[in-house]
Amino acid sequence: MSAPLTVRVLTLFPEMFPGPLGLSLSGKALERGDWALETLDIRSFASDKHRSVDDTPFGGGAGMVMRPDVVDAALTAARPDEGRVIYLSPRGRPLDQELVRGLATEKTVVLLCGRYEGVDQRVLDAHEVEEVSLGDFVLSGGEPAALALIDAMVRLLPGVMGNDSSAEEESFTAGLLEYPHFTRPAVWQGQDGVPRPVPDILVSGHHAKVHAWRTAEAERITRERRPDLWRKYLAAKSTSARGLD
Repeated sequence: MSAPLTVRVLTLFPEMFPGPLGLSLSGKALERGDWALETLDIRSFASDKHRSVDDTPFGGGAGMVMRPDVVDAALTAARPDEGRVIYLSPRGRPLDQELVRGLATEKTVVLLCGRYEGVDQRVLDAHEVEEVSLGDFVLSGGEPAALALIDAMVRLLPGVMGNDSSAEEESFTAGLLEYPHFTRPAVWQGQDGVPRPVPDILVSGHHAKVHAWRTAEAERITRERRPDLWRKYLAAKSTSARGLD
């Protein structure tokens, strides 16, 4: 039986995989066959004796650009009949939980990891590749971003986390950042000597009040730390309220 999700990574450094994905939840799920990982070495698709994968950019400028013919051959070999092809790029759509949830439902996801100054635009256009960014910063290559994206997808697969309710209460699931967590001891004193008790409501045993407190805390944290998410959350609540009128 085939795995529910196959992730195919195109990279110049296949030895970087599975890396941390071979450990913890994702590693156990990989061993069980809950998902499958395949790596293709882009350099193996080079046709010259030096196995060249890059060349100088037209128009001048610093750095090198990955060649369209080499990347095209790799994508053609890797691309499934159906599924999505993602190029990890700082200029792409920001990665968010909504995108992760959609990718986790695919049978096959192909991830293209660029290096140098990037990939020739023509091959991205020819294959209708989606560009996705891990954030507003630049990495040496797409591999670390691919590892993060794969981890986010795999943990949403059925049975991977064990307790599906954990995923339902995480950050971004309801458009909010997650509320604070506490565990034993009930009163903890750090190196500064200040005793810090758990909020009383969490030891009250009153589930409805606990739920209300957690929601209020999630809203407060989102409002303070991510005003962009807070605006989206308020807009969604307003739309939902109008729909009930």
